[in-house]
Amino acid sequence: MTSRSTPEQRLDDLARLRRVRDRIDREYTQPLDVEALARGVNMSAGHLSRQFRLAYGESPYAYLMTRRIERAMALLRRGDLSVTDVCFEVGCSSLGTFSTRFTELVGVSPSGYRRDAARATKGIPSCVVKQVTRPVRNREAAPARHR
Repeated sequence: MTSRSTPEQRLDDLARLRRVRDRIDREYTQPLDVEALARGVNMSAGHLSRQFRLAYGESPYAYLMTRRIERAMALLRRGDLSVTDVCFEVGCSSLGTFSTRFTELVGVSPSGYRRDAARATKGIPSCVVKQVTRPVRNREAAPARHR
């Protein structure tokens, strides 16, 4: 029996990475860790992390947090939940970690975003709001300007 060629293995790895990404997208509110994600696609945690970063430009954990922050932004725009409630609703167990990551991605704290979001998106269709308010990945948010 012959082993698979490199292109075949690469396609298989990409399919598994896509399954991991799809699982994160579906189950972002659940407690997910790299070891469990890797087991689900028969990869080691280290290999999954390296390959995921090569394919998508960030670690599985960073991708998970981005999904959670995107959902948190939508919930905060609604305005009917507290920041703490939103934190737990999107699957985060630490308000401090949630607030730090939110601020890194969005450029403003969750409470500041909640306060300003309704005013900034008033009159814009929700399908457009989702696109223009998408968080920036990999700590690319512009530094806050002090007035």
